[in-house]
Amino acid sequence: MKEPMKGNGGFWDVLKGGGVSPRIASMLGAPSAQQIAFVRSLTKGQRRPETLHVPLAELKTAVFDLETTGFHYHYGDEILSFGAVKAEGEQISGEVYYSLAKPACSIPERIVELTGITPEMAQGAPALLEALREFMSFVDDRVLVAHGSAHDKAFLDVALWKTTKAHLGHRVLDTMMIARKLEPDRRISGLDDWLAVYEIPVTQRHHALEDAKMTANLWTVLIGRLKERGVITLGDLYTYLSKT
Repeated sequence: MKEPMKGNGGFWDVLKGGGVSPRIASMLGAPSAQQIAFVRSLTKGQRRPETLHVPLAELKTAVFDLETTGFHYHYGDEILSFGAVKAEGEQISGEVYYSLAKPACSIPERIVELTGITPEMAQGAPALLEALREFMSFVDDRVLVAHGSAHDKAFLDVALWKTTKAHLGHRVLDTMMIARKLEPDRRISGLDDWLAVYEIPVTQRHHALEDAKMTANLWTVLIGRLKERGVITLGDLYTYLSKT
């Protein structure tokens, strides 16, 4: 179920050699304590000011998507799967990450039908902390990109707090917000609609990795549209989005 993970294996190996106090390790168990320390380290210092000066055509991003058991994390819904793909400017990398995550709650039948993820598949999936560790290692310090990012960002932040008592420190860009800013007369918001506008082929919807790949294609198109408007750097993009 999981694509080969590429990224920060070296740092993880260092952490496995120590860095967690015996007291915490004894409370949590050494592997869990090390995973928590690692994930927390990847949530810090991701908003460096110099990133604002990086041209969008060179910006290192991780475009991601989550599938969840529902839409209400405050009522106990949880992450079912992670999908992400790396990009540098308008070039989409072949490096991808995909994993299921074992939820503590049940999976509603409508979600099974929507995502194809069955309770049996989820039961055999990695624990949330393990999947989070691998996901955070994959995205590293890249700027995150998602479509309708509020949902994904909220679930990711809740999962991080639940497992490590850390908050997401990464910058997160929203392709839906950017597309609507570029074309305000189009009163659409869904990924399917924007894919149709820019003639981006639809592969498989409601699969975290496939949705991430399609969103990555949308993101690369938007970079070109933004350049036409004189929006060159990440800082320019924030300024552009803030204008009424």
